[in-house]
Amino acid sequence: MKELFKEVILLNMMEETLEKEDCAKKLFGRLNAMELPEYFNWASEIFEDLHVSQNPDKKALIWTDIDTLETKTYSYGTLLKKANQLINFLRKSGLEKGDNLYMMNPVLPESWFASLACIKAGMVCVPTAITMTQRELEFRFETYCPKVIMADEDSACLIDKALKETNIEPKLKLVLGQKTGWISFDVIENEPTDAKAAKTRSNDTLFCFFTSGTTGLPKRVGHTAVSYPVGHLSTTVMIGIKTDDVHHNLSAAGWSKWAWSSFFAPFNVGATTTGFKFSFLDGEQYLDAISRHGVTIFCAPPTAWRMFVNMNLDSFNLSCLTQSISAGEPLNPDVIEKWKKHTKVEIRDYYGQTESTAMIGNPPWMKGKIRPGSFGFPSFMYDVALADNEGNEIIEPGQAGHIVVKLDQWRPIGLFSEYIGSPEKMSSVFVDNYYYTGDRAYFDEDGYWWFVGRADDVIKSSDYRIGPFEVESALVEYPAVAEAAVVGSPDPNRYQLVKAYVILNPSYQACRELALELFKHTITILPKFKIPRIIEFVPEVPKTMSGKIRRIELRQIEISKRENSMDQGIKEYFYWDFPELNSKKK
Repeated sequence: MKELFKEVILLNMMEETLEKEDCAKKLFGRLNAMELPEYFNWASEIFEDLHVSQNPDKKALIWTDIDTLETKTYSYGTLLKKANQLINFLRKSGLEKGDNLYMMNPVLPESWFASLACIKAGMVCVPTAITMTQRELEFRFETYCPKVIMADEDSACLIDKALKETNIEPKLKLVLGQKTGWISFDVIENEPTDAKAAKTRSNDTLFCFFTSGTTGLPKRVGHTAVSYPVGHLSTTVMIGIKTDDVHHNLSAAGWSKWAWSSFFAPFNVGATTTGFKFSFLDGEQYLDAISRHGVTIFCAPPTAWRMFVNMNLDSFNLSCLTQSISAGEPLNPDVIEKWKKHTKVEIRDYYGQTESTAMIGNPPWMKGKIRPGSFGFPSFMYDVALADNEGNEIIEPGQAGHIVVKLDQWRPIGLFSEYIGSPEKMSSVFVDNYYYTGDRAYFDEDGYWWFVGRADDVIKSSDYRIGPFEVESALVEYPAVAEAAVVGSPDPNRYQLVKAYVILNPSYQACRELALELFKHTITILPKFKIPRIIEFVPEVPKTMSGKIRRIELRQIEISKRENSMDQGIKEYFYWDFPELNSKKK
């Protein structure tokens, strides 16, 4: 396996040419066909035996608190020693291979220590967002009983309440700080800096991610000793990280995207990763940190990119940036163009799930050929296709369908192993040699893929099926609009109407005249059946920690609001109330 990772390092160092694309295709072709070893431990065989053994003093992690400017730097050798000390303490405390470790803390160096320790010790890592409510924690603890919990002081208080309510007592509670009833994480400093790696099978579950719950209750996604480390070679290649890069990912440690881009993608090739702790996302502070630490690759969610492009970008020195990456939800073309104008760097969009690694995207060799708004081409690791509602593969350009992974030729290494404890959910997404992602898209005549939306998010109006993203993209092209979230609103005649929740830029005020301008604006861009019929101006919309819009909550709000009446809210405007639009009909 070590030779495979060495080959990826060499691949990413190549010039961005068609030759590189061909080499990537051949590499993943061999990987897809290879027989996996019975045993594999990425922490021992790749992180330690490849990177630490060759470059122990190289910077692995640059961490900073952007509020206080406190900064800490760790080499590959030091990071390994910290992980080994944690392993030794856990083992001394009676923990063993197969036990789980919940991590609930902000972006702190301990997240990297614990993640590496879990992999090497064969323990199951369970990242947990600090935005969890007590009830959400209770659901997680009852679903998957914690053996070890690592948390910051604030999170520890909430965890204790959830543990008391569920009558669950883990073997060990480690706090990053001090708290009664918890053991300070600093106790690991007394442990030896060497530790033996567990003998982990390739199919051992080492990662348990609770999904963000954008469309329902969170699912427990299981990844193995191979599916994440080796599977994320697709992410490493899609991003194009080189060994001399300083990579940054704006993601909280409690979600799978942190593991994707803050951990595996850079560490797979021995690059430097960075982590920024902040109390709230201040764009000026954040871009200043990007500049100060010489970040060369910057990955962020659409929410952040929309914030950044509305700032005075000329006041920041972003000359070190060579690549900009977006993931989470598709990015609007207007944002891509604004960022490129100021930085001369294109934002390359890519797509994946908690259940997978990078599945579709714009790899480095697409520079200069990116179509704004398209999320690129399928990774060579995955056999991605579109299926209609009857399960037939779609081959015609322009026809929207379900994004599926074909399993008849090979099963992608990066695909998750199971929804732990949910065989009924497994049977609903693995159907007839397809894995159904739950997302919809289409591809054009040249093979570029375009996102439509979650299958559950598709709006059904009369005989039309409308994806929210296209409507949102049209809205945010208007200068007054900072962000838009589109859902279906119940209607007795059309089943659903297109409803847009609109967040305005600071210098604009919600009013009838602005609603009229937005209606007119969308009419010039979208087919008439896709334009919003209801616009409501709001200060914010519900989101997951990773920045994804929780459309399920917005739909529930609409259902509740429309059950008894169609009365409009204070800042809500109906299309048919505008004679200027020459239509009083829906």
